[in-house]
Amino acid sequence: MFVLCFGALSQESGRINIVPRLTGAAPPMGVVNVPPLDRPIVDDVRRMRNYPEQPPIIPHSIDGYQLTLNTNRCMDCHKREFTEGSGAPMISITHFQDRDGQVLSDVTPRRYFCTACHVQQTDARALVPNTFQDANTIGRKR
Repeated sequence: MFVLCFGALSQESGRINIVPRLTGAAPPMGVVNVPPLDRPIVDDVRRMRNYPEQPPIIPHSIDGYQLTLNTNRCMDCHKREFTEGSGAPMISITHFQDRDGQVLSDVTPRRYFCTACHVQQTDARALVPNTFQDANTIGRKR
Protein backbone atom coordinates (compact mmCIF):
# COMPACT_ATOMS: atom_id res chain seq x y z
CA MET A 1 0.00 0.00 0.00
CA PHE A 2 2.83 2.37 0.85
CA VAL A 3 4.52 1.67 -2.51
CA LEU A 4 1.31 2.37 -4.40
CA CYS A 5 1.02 5.70 -2.67
CA PHE A 6 4.52 6.70 -3.81
CA GLY A 7 3.73 5.50 -7.33
CA ALA A 8 0.73 7.82 -7.46
CA LEU A 9 2.82 10.71 -6.19
CA SER A 10 5.51 10.18 -8.82
CA GLN A 11 2.88 10.10 -11.57
CA GLU A 12 1.42 13.31 -10.21
CA SER A 13 4.91 14.80 -10.10
CA GLY A 14 5.43 13.76 -13.71
CA ARG A 15 2.37 15.75 -14.73
CA ILE A 16 3.75 18.91 -13.18
CA ASN A 17 6.73 18.80 -15.56
CA ILE A 18 4.52 19.11 -18.66
CA VAL A 19 3.06 22.45 -17.57
CA PRO A 20 4.40 25.14 -19.93
CA ARG A 21 7.19 27.21 -18.40
CA LEU A 22 6.47 30.87 -17.85
CA THR A 23 10.02 31.86 -16.96
CA GLY A 24 11.49 31.87 -20.45
CA ALA A 25 14.97 30.45 -20.92
CA ALA A 26 16.13 31.15 -17.36
CA PRO A 27 16.45 28.08 -15.16
CA PRO A 28 14.07 28.02 -12.21
CA MET A 29 15.56 29.81 -9.20
CA GLY A 30 18.39 31.09 -11.41
CA VAL A 31 19.83 34.59 -11.26
CA VAL A 32 18.62 36.93 -14.02
CA ASN A 33 19.22 40.59 -14.74
CA VAL A 34 16.21 42.73 -13.89
CA PRO A 35 15.23 45.34 -16.48
CA PRO A 36 15.03 48.94 -15.25
CA LEU A 37 11.66 50.16 -14.01
CA ASP A 38 9.61 52.34 -16.32
CA ARG A 39 9.69 56.06 -15.55
CA PRO A 40 6.78 57.35 -13.48
CA ILE A 41 4.63 60.07 -15.02
CA VAL A 42 4.94 63.01 -12.63
CA ASP A 43 2.82 65.74 -14.26
CA ASP A 44 0.35 65.96 -11.32
CA VAL A 45 -2.60 65.67 -13.72
CA ARG A 46 -5.52 63.71 -12.31
CA ARG A 47 -6.43 60.93 -14.75
CA MET A 48 -9.93 59.81 -15.65
CA ARG A 49 -10.77 56.44 -14.15
CA ASN A 50 -11.14 53.56 -16.59
CA TYR A 51 -13.86 51.66 -14.75
CA PRO A 52 -16.26 52.20 -11.84
CA GLU A 53 -14.63 51.96 -8.40
CA GLN A 54 -11.09 52.09 -9.86
CA PRO A 55 -8.71 53.48 -7.24
CA PRO A 56 -7.26 56.79 -8.46
CA ILE A 57 -3.78 56.59 -9.96
CA ILE A 58 -0.99 58.46 -8.17
CA PRO A 59 -0.03 61.36 -10.50
CA HIS A 60 3.26 62.23 -8.79
CA SER A 61 6.48 60.58 -7.69
CA ILE A 62 6.39 58.63 -4.45
CA ASP A 63 10.07 57.70 -4.45
CA GLY A 64 11.34 57.87 -0.89
CA TYR A 65 7.86 58.11 0.65
CA GLN A 66 7.84 56.39 4.00
CA LEU A 67 4.94 53.97 4.36
CA THR A 68 5.33 51.95 7.54
CA LEU A 69 3.18 50.87 10.44
CA ASN A 70 3.88 54.18 12.22
CA THR A 71 4.32 56.61 9.30
CA ASN A 72 2.31 57.25 6.15
CA ARG A 73 3.71 60.18 4.16
CA CYS A 74 0.65 60.22 1.89
CA MET A 75 -1.37 61.50 4.84
CA ASP A 76 0.83 64.63 5.01
CA CYS A 77 -1.18 65.96 2.04
CA HIS A 78 -4.27 63.79 1.61
CA LYS A 79 -5.62 63.69 5.17
CA ARG A 80 -8.72 65.85 5.61
CA GLU A 81 -7.06 68.55 7.74
CA PHE A 82 -4.15 69.03 5.30
CA THR A 83 -5.90 69.12 1.89
CA GLU A 84 -6.64 72.85 1.91
CA GLY A 85 -2.98 73.75 2.34
CA SER A 86 -1.61 71.06 0.03
CA GLY A 87 -4.21 71.25 -2.74
CA ALA A 88 -4.32 67.45 -2.79
CA PRO A 89 -7.66 65.65 -2.99
CA MET A 90 -8.93 64.33 0.33
CA ILE A 91 -8.98 60.57 0.69
CA SER A 92 -12.39 59.01 0.21
CA ILE A 93 -14.76 58.69 3.14
CA THR A 94 -14.68 54.92 2.50
CA HIS A 95 -11.13 54.95 3.90
CA PHE A 96 -12.60 55.90 7.29
CA GLN A 97 -15.09 53.01 7.41
CA ASP A 98 -14.30 49.71 9.05
CA ARG A 99 -15.44 46.41 7.56
CA ASP A 100 -18.82 46.78 9.27
CA GLY A 101 -19.44 50.23 7.76
CA GLN A 102 -18.81 52.05 11.04
CA VAL A 103 -17.24 55.48 10.38
CA LEU A 104 -14.02 56.05 12.33
CA SER A 105 -12.27 59.32 13.20
CA ASP A 106 -9.09 58.23 11.41
CA VAL A 107 -8.15 56.03 8.46
CA THR A 108 -9.12 52.43 9.05
CA PRO A 109 -6.13 50.06 9.34
CA ARG A 110 -7.31 48.06 6.33
CA ARG A 111 -7.00 51.18 4.12
CA TYR A 112 -3.82 52.57 5.69
CA PHE A 113 -1.29 51.19 3.18
CA CYS A 114 -2.17 53.28 0.10
CA THR A 115 0.00 51.43 -2.42
CA ALA A 116 -1.98 48.23 -1.89
CA CYS A 117 -4.57 49.76 -4.27
CA HIS A 118 -3.14 53.02 -5.65
CA VAL A 119 -0.26 52.87 -8.12
CA GLN A 120 1.88 55.36 -10.01
CA GLN A 121 1.23 55.86 -13.69
CA THR A 122 4.31 55.02 -15.77
CA ASP A 123 5.33 55.43 -19.38
CA ALA A 124 5.43 51.64 -19.79
CA ARG A 125 4.82 50.15 -23.22
CA ALA A 126 1.51 48.30 -23.38
CA LEU A 127 2.01 44.53 -23.31
CA VAL A 128 -1.25 43.91 -25.18
CA PRO A 129 -3.39 46.20 -27.35
CA ASN A 130 -5.89 48.25 -25.34
CA THR A 131 -9.41 48.07 -26.76
CA PHE A 132 -11.09 49.56 -23.69
CA GLN A 133 -14.10 51.80 -24.36
CA ASP A 134 -15.63 53.97 -21.67
CA ALA A 135 -19.21 52.94 -20.89
CA ASN A 136 -20.37 56.48 -21.74
CA THR A 137 -19.14 56.14 -25.34
CA ILE A 138 -20.55 52.68 -26.10
CA GLY A 139 -23.82 52.87 -28.00
CA ARG A 140 -23.64 56.65 -28.38
CA LYS A 141 -25.28 57.88 -31.59
CA ARG A 142 -23.01 59.75 -33.97
